Amino acid sequence: MVAASDANYALTPDDHARELRRAVVAATVGTTIEWYDFLLYSTMAGLVFGKLFFPHEAPLTATLNAFAIYFVGFIARPIGAFIFGHFGDRVGRKSTLIITLLLMGISTFLVAFLPGYASIGIWGAVLLTVLRLIQGIGVGGEWGGSVLLSMEWARHNRERGFLTSWPQFGGPAGLFLANLAVLVFSRMSGEAFLSWGWRIPFALSIVLVGIGLWIRLRILETPVFRNLVAERKIERAPIVEVCRKAPGTIIAGMLARTSEQGPFYIFTAFIFAYGTTTLHASRDLLLAGVLAAVCVSAFTIPFSGWLSDQIGRKRMYIIGCATMGIFGFIYFGLIDTGSSVLIFIAMVLSLIPHDMQYGPQAALIAESFTPRLRYSGASISYQLASITAGGPAPLIATALFARYHSGTPIAIYILITAIISIVATTFLKEYSGRDVSAEYDAEPGAVRSAA
Repeated sequence: MVAASDANYALTPDDHARELRRAVVAATVGTTIEWYDFLLYSTMAGLVFGKLFFPHEAPLTATLNAFAIYFVGFIARPIGAFIFGHFGDRVGRKSTLIITLLLMGISTFLVAFLPGYASIGIWGAVLLTVLRLIQGIGVGGEWGGSVLLSMEWARHNRERGFLTSWPQFGGPAGLFLANLAVLVFSRMSGEAFLSWGWRIPFALSIVLVGIGLWIRLRILETPVFRNLVAERKIERAPIVEVCRKAPGTIIAGMLARTSEQGPFYIFTAFIFAYGTTTLHASRDLLLAGVLAAVCVSAFTIPFSGWLSDQIGRKRMYIIGCATMGIFGFIYFGLIDTGSSVLIFIAMVLSLIPHDMQYGPQAALIAESFTPRLRYSGASISYQLASITAGGPAPLIATALFARYHSGTPIAIYILITAIISIVATTFLKEYSGRDVSAEYDAEPGAVRSAA
């Protein structure tokens, strides 16, 4: 527990600005590492794991099996949200984030040493599933803490969207590093890469964990949590309390993520299986397309977060949802031409409608919960979408293509996700103009909820 008498509790304006910068950097770097670990699997699932762990299956069936294990990580994310949401609201944001980083990093590192089907049969896939489960639990507890680390150092109400967009950028940044690592090591011959080359990016994660741990140990706990401790407003069972008082907000936040979460994994995971087996596009072209898209995200995510501070969180988010609903048809129209140039253009553009939602999303969800229940509420709401949207998306896309042999049904699926998100967002309240000083005046029993 953070001591209320901590000497760092009272900070000068200059000290506060310095700690704000440190918190944003720590949140962004840590989230980048976490997502590198988590998204490295999504890339390998389409390129390697089907062949390595299910070599006797037909290519499409092997891909489905690999994505089924991929889905396990998403099932585990809400478990991590429940576990670490509790500790984040009880013990503190900083301490919880250190644990999630270690959990995620070590499990990813161990993937590098897994034997394939040729060595131990189906047990290789079983061990991969266990490690994927641990990965998911770690990332399930990571997001809420990273966002709050940035958000709860905010000095005024017109910077929350921008500040929380940086840990959001950790997702695409982690994807960039994961795909860059795969691109570098995939230069090996096909047999060498399939045998041992794919393991190196997983092994390198332990270096990134060391860097992230060093950064996170140097930051202070957020002033919002310190005030909660000083005023004795720490909840004994925050998970139970937030589920009892704000179920509507949790569900609305979960469903609002549908058109961000689902299409993202179609654009960044399913595309590798679809592109290499159906379009016969080169692996390097697809990896380069994702890398270029992430470079665009370096601008569009923070810009979207900043814009949500100016025009309102909900308005910005709904614009992003509507754009995504239309873009699915453009994306598959370009992809299905088979032209390398048009495939690359589609991939470069693919994350823009995602970023229009992802940038303001953290603040949109986190602001909906009172500080003493915020880690729990925001984490649960955010991570439940991994089951309803993120995890099933590559499976649904693969199944739709297997049935219809066209990208158009997948584009229709993306449109449906957009409609769901727009409706759900209307049930969330607008807090982008709320005075930051209200953080310190929250009543012990007050949950700011749309329920």
